Order: sequence, then C-alpha cells, then structure tokens
Amino acid sequence: MLILLSAMALPVLGQDISPKEIVRKADEKFNGEKTSTAVMAMTIVRPTWERTIEFKNWTSGREYALTLITAPAKDKGQSFLKRQNEMWSWNPTISRLIKLPPSMMSQGWMGSDYTNDDILKESSVVNDYDHSIIGEEELDGRMCYKIKLVAKEDAAVIWGHQIRWIDKKDFLFLKSELYDEDAYLVRTETGSEIKIMDDRLIPTRIELIPTEEEDQMTIIEIKEIEFNAPIEESFFSQQNMKRVR
Repeated sequence: MLILLSAMALPVLGQDISPKEIVRKADEKFNGEKTSTAVMAMTIVRPTWERTIEFKNWTSGREYALTLITAPAKDKGQSFLKRQNEMWSWNPTISRLIKLPPSMMSQGWMGSDYTNDDILKESSVVNDYDHSIIGEEELDGRMCYKIKLVAKEDAAVIWGHQIRWIDKKDFLFLKSELYDEDAYLVRTETGSEIKIMDDRLIPTRIELIPTEEEDQMTIIEIKEIEFNAPIEESFFSQQNMKRVR
C-alpha cells in the first residue's frame, strides 16, 4: 500500500509550476500580495538634459493606487489616484482635479518613458494575459524562465505581448520586452541592484529604454518599501489626494 501511494504521489510532486503562477509569484513579490508603500526616485534621461522626480506610492491590490510627488519643488504636491476603474490627477498649483480618461493611460507620466498605466497599475500581468514558457536563459548569473505574455482579446491593455525573464530561484523580474499590437518592440526594462528590502529580495533599480529613442531612458530607484501593511480603502479618496503627505 505504501509503495502504491508513493507511486500515485510522484506525478503530483513532479509537476512543474505553471507559467501563470510564475508570473503571479514575481508580481506579488515586487508589488506585495496585498499592499505596498514605497518611496522612489525617477530620473528621466534625455540627450541634452536629465531631471529627477521623487515620489511616494501606495497600492492595494490592482484596484487602488495613490502616488504623491514630493520633489522637485515645482511639482511637489501633485497626486494621482486610481480607484477601481477611475483615475484622477490633482494639481495644487491650479487647485484642479482632473479625471483621466482611459485613452490617457498610454501617455507618458510626468514626461517620462513610463505610462500612466505603469504608475497607476491599471492592467495586470497576471489576469490580462495568457502565459507560456518559451525557454530558459541566464541573466547576470541567474537562470531565468523566459515567459511570453499575450494580451487577452477583451483586456484593456497597452501591449500586444510581452516577454519577461523571471529568476527561477527567487522569482525576480530581471528583464521585460514590451511589444505593441503589431509585434514591434517598443521598450525594454531591466532590473538590477538586487537587495533585501522589508525582508524580501527585490531589484531596486529599474531601467526603461525605449526602442526608437536614442540616448533616452528612465530610471526608477526604490529607496524604501513596505509590503502588506494595512491600508484602509478610504485612504484612496479624492479628499486624501489633496492632503496626503
């Protein structure tokens, strides 16, 4: 009986993890299973100039996100809110609250190569795509799953498909290639400077390089991050956009 039970258990124990579960693990590790609170700096690099924007970011799942600009002084106090299917921006200089239409989600955030969708996390790499493992590849000494994400027909996403390299040991997003609906490579992202933050290993420097723009990139550096601390739903409100610090 023990031999029979052992034989029956072998196929279950030997099953490989699904590509969707790999993406889910990597996504939750970087964004938090429930919530995240982060302090970041974003440097926009152009051929003749560069500027750095500092901001705080709060998220709760995929339904809620709030971002507050803390520097430079001319942008300080601007905030952005995602509450379920609605997106808003607040500009304290002109005391104006603006609702962002879905068409604006693909536009650059604060003049960077990142989109409003990236910052407000409107789309989901887990739920809005079909996933398949297309190979394995070593990056920076880490063996990675190479996974293709193809947008579902009914998903409101910017990218037609993505290819992501996810570390097999620690489930880290180390590289992403994002393609438009015509399968043209639009941008490449790489994760580096892997550190332990809030008791988990994550890349703390993300470089985004657009394909068509020479000598142009956007760099995000994570200064502080806390995962899964309680955040009330009421925190993500239009009223709090104006007073959050």
